[in-house]
Amino acid sequence: MHILLIGSGGREHALAWKIAGSPLLTKLWCAPGNAGIAREAECVALDVADHAAVIDFCRANKVDLVVVGPETPLAAGIVDDLETAGIKAFGPSKLAAQLEGSKGFTKDLCSEYGIPTGAYGRFDNAPEALAYVRDQGAPIVVKADGLAAGKGVVVARTLAEAEDAVRMMFDGGFGVAGAEVVIEEYLEGREVSFFALCDGETAIPLASAQDHKRVFDHDQGPNTGGMGAYSPTPFVTQAIHDQIMDRVILPTIAGMNARGTPFKGVLYAGLMLTAEGPKLFEYNVRFGDPECQVLMLRMMSDLVPALLAACDGQLKNFDLRWFPDAAVTVVMAANGYPGDYSKGSVIAGLDEAAKVDGVEIFHAGTVAKDGAILANGGRVLNVCASGKTVTEAQARAYQAVDFIRWPDGFCRRDIAWQALAQERGNS
Repeated sequence: MHILLIGSGGREHALAWKIAGSPLLTKLWCAPGNAGIAREAECVALDVADHAAVIDFCRANKVDLVVVGPETPLAAGIVDDLETAGIKAFGPSKLAAQLEGSKGFTKDLCSEYGIPTGAYGRFDNAPEALAYVRDQGAPIVVKADGLAAGKGVVVARTLAEAEDAVRMMFDGGFGVAGAEVVIEEYLEGREVSFFALCDGETAIPLASAQDHKRVFDHDQGPNTGGMGAYSPTPFVTQAIHDQIMDRVILPTIAGMNARGTPFKGVLYAGLMLTAEGPKLFEYNVRFGDPECQVLMLRMMSDLVPALLAACDGQLKNFDLRWFPDAAVTVVMAANGYPGDYSKGSVIAGLDEAAKVDGVEIFHAGTVAKDGAILANGGRVLNVCASGKTVTEAQARAYQAVDFIRWPDGFCRRDIAWQALAQERGNS
């Protein structure tokens, strides 16, 4: 098979690594890719926002399947345009991608189909939003309705923080993404990520994972796109797993189908495990980043047939197998992230780091120049490791991190701390 992967981050490097291992593959391209992906695929300088150019490339190279990594092209309708051109593409349609592209769309779907979530209000002007905030009190969550690269959420602990967030969003802090704002109930509990592969009618669960959104240790500082992840999470027991599928995932698939916008692709639920059970606080319509990295390490099955089954509506009799080992990924980011950061600093020691037992290093924001690897983004590297336990996987990941010589970067030192505490308690 000829496959084109779209994207340039750590998620896409993990997908490229997994797809490259498939016996079904004859040729893999990635647009635009990065320095790490170039080891697995031929990187091509396609403008993925130019759907006609992507279609022309696919026709010229007899591409059998396009795998779309990031949310922005999905929200722009690239899957619709590819399928209209007769090219198979993995990912949701533009209308189905609203599950991530509009927070308000998702909250309304939850309301319509009885999917457990926090109470909320939708607003297109600051005065009404501020009045709602003052009526509800703090803590409360303020969200830009549209796509904001994982940063459009403010968990306001005080009324003043909530008011500032509302004003910031309506003043253009997140551009058009904040033209409408969703304000919702603050949910108490433990946050987990849950993934399901969907074909429009059927959903099959992937392994559980837990992301670390805050930039600093002990979950301090602003939200980011994700500073690390691990899988499996001990907090998604079989009973909770079944509740998530029965109360959240399956009603969503049924609801989207009933609306005439069937969902195909990866449905990524951000959930809070509350005293009343799991509650949805957001959907994403693609693999998480960095959760994808730990999922690909743990997936025993060939990924390519699973992607094809999702495209073709054939998941009903499909099964995925997983390695029992745990996996941890630590994100190395440029100093200053998620605020301003500089590009172009040299990263050394990657070869030594990759020799640590069980370690895979997935590149995110990198570029190769004159034989060196340079930082070229905010989140730059994903140092991933497998182990018999989360404790072992974490130790290997940080052993590899310590081989990497990059003074202009940093990472959290406590990724998977909740699972470690659980393992220590059970040992």
